[in-house]
Amino acid sequence: MQRIALLGTSADPPTCGHQALLEGLLQLYPQVATWASDNPQKSHGAPLELRAQLLQALVEEINDRRLEQHQQLSHPFTVRTIDQATARWPDAELVFVVGSDLAALIPGWKSSAQWLNRCRLAIAPRKGWPLRDQALEQLKTLGARIDLLELQLPASASSALRQSPQQHQIPASVWTLLLQHNLYGLSPSLR
Repeated sequence: MQRIALLGTSADPPTCGHQALLEGLLQLYPQVATWASDNPQKSHGAPLELRAQLLQALVEEINDRRLEQHQQLSHPFTVRTIDQATARWPDAELVFVVGSDLAALIPGWKSSAQWLNRCRLAIAPRKGWPLRDQALEQLKTLGARIDLLELQLPASASSALRQSPQQHQIPASVWTLLLQHNLYGLSPSLR
């Protein structure tokens, strides 16, 4: 059974941390699907369509045929994303990937017990967001089958970069689009 890693992200903007995570997932899984999403618990700095373009630029920069953007998986509720992924890959083992910053929030997500039983949950470490034993136990109580990913990811946060964009924290292909669309207060004159 083929394993497919599923990574939804706000991509607001995609950072070098997103790039490192996607490249790390390619070392662990034979196929990786990603998409830009609207998180109902966040406010976004750019519209979804534009964030999808930013993420697509990063996917193209990584340039690995096993990594694809599947924007049709994007939905504010994970249960709907898992429905769509199951319909697309009915014979695959789906692995839903989150950062350690989100792990403790999952029990409060819509229908979390329902979708956790239909896939594996992979948790990637994020610096500054330690994974607590209590959060793991809550997830297991809901039926989660958990993979703790041993990845070394740089400390980068889209929220901080929206406030103060730093070119070295943003992949080159994404930086070009940020300038082109004058996002997050950037313009071509600020290079």
